[in-house]
Amino acid sequence: MPELPEVTIMVNGLKKKVLNRTFVNVWTDTEKLFKNVSFLTFEKSIKNAKIKDVYRKGKIVCLELNNNKIIFIHPKMSGHFLIGKWKRVGNVWESEKRGDLRGLRFIHLVFWLNNGLMIAFSDLRKFARIELWDKKERDKAKIIKELGPDALVLTLTQLEEILKKSQRKIKQILMEQKLIAGIGNIYADEILFKAKIHPLRIGGSLNKKEVKKIYQSIKPILNKAIKLGGSSVSDFYNSEGNKGEFQNELKVYRRQGQKCLICRAIIEKQKITGRSTHFCPKCQCPAGSDPASGV
Repeated sequence: MPELPEVTIMVNGLKKKVLNRTFVNVWTDTEKLFKNVSFLTFEKSIKNAKIKDVYRKGKIVCLELNNNKIIFIHPKMSGHFLIGKWKRVGNVWESEKRGDLRGLRFIHLVFWLNNGLMIAFSDLRKFARIELWDKKERDKAKIIKELGPDALVLTLTQLEEILKKSQRKIKQILMEQKLIAGIGNIYADEILFKAKIHPLRIGGSLNKKEVKKIYQSIKPILNKAIKLGGSSVSDFYNSEGNKGEFQNELKVYRRQGQKCLICRAIIEKQKITGRSTHFCPKCQCPAGSDPASGV
């Protein structure tokens, strides 16, 4: 978290309110967020610069400025943006609406704009990554250079090529940003459930029909999540401080021990390369197959 749907929602929220606005000041209490530049240099570089475009690359939020600079922000595990007006009281940011603390407890970066609004970046775990690049060198930035095709524009042929020789588990493949950009733990589980493919299946073992089922599950799941405002399974809020609703649609993610909504079998959870993986042992385990072996 956040994944492609949540980052899309972040970008859409920013586009509505900050395009063509100018940065007048910036504050942080967590300088370690800045990876290829010091906070002091970042501050000097963006002051009085205008936001000309906001877009997404995989899970990365990109802000292009009119001074030929571009900001890359990777929200990592818990980052998200808020737009509004707040004041700093002691060590806490307070909303104009007293008692409204949605996302405010973990604000570690604030931008002031020339129209009086503020952009705040909330990050509970402080794992986010912020980089500043010259536009002419942006393609050299490792943060986006190594991304695979975006999950929303991925073609069936590309997916077939990615999978056909892989000896990795399909869950790992879907989450590997160098192969497919945008899918994380939540949506990989939901995509594989919709496709009725066990997460331990080996990519190269999947036949064309199975690959097509995965392909036909990716965009519907991601687009529905975008439409419903993303998944607020932990602390995700949109730029207005509202939670998403896709968590109410989850079929397997974090439903271990509960009955499958399709077949009533009990949803299971396993670790795959350190990540919790949720699946239905019946719906995602065709008769006669051995998911663990990839057969």
